[in-house]
Amino acid sequence: MSYVGKWVFHSVGMMDENDEMVYMRAEEYLNAPMPYVDETDEEAVADEMKERKQTIGGQLAVCEDGKLYMLMPLPEGVSQAEVDAAAAAGHIKLYDGMMTDEPKTWEEREGALWLEVGMGMSEDGWVKLSDDDGFLSVMTIRYAKAD
Repeated sequence: MSYVGKWVFHSVGMMDENDEMVYMRAEEYLNAPMPYVDETDEEAVADEMKERKQTIGGQLAVCEDGKLYMLMPLPEGVSQAEVDAAAAAGHIKLYDGMMTDEPKTWEEREGALWLEVGMGMSEDGWVKLSDDDGFLSVMTIRYAKAD
């Protein structure tokens, strides 16, 4: 399998009542209870929904040059002029029309995709992102290849 290309949100892992990881697709995640949010607080619920929409809009761009970009959608209600001004001022970085941080380095080892995360984050500074089901997993978020 070639890892190069765009990867889109597939699912997010959450702990169930039995403390087991279950993966929710976008719609299920958007409608899931918010046990850590006071659901009577409209502002807190709105903030959580905004965060969840950012999560499901996330993507990964795995490039041939060994760089991996973690992409986030632009915030709702922000004009292109505001985006351009923020990028020009260095407040945000853009890649393929989405916000990003500095790219990470990736490499393939024995058919698996590994990401350089730095010393202290793992024994050798690298973590395996690919799994046996064909997803790339970043923390509890799974991405599926789009192209």
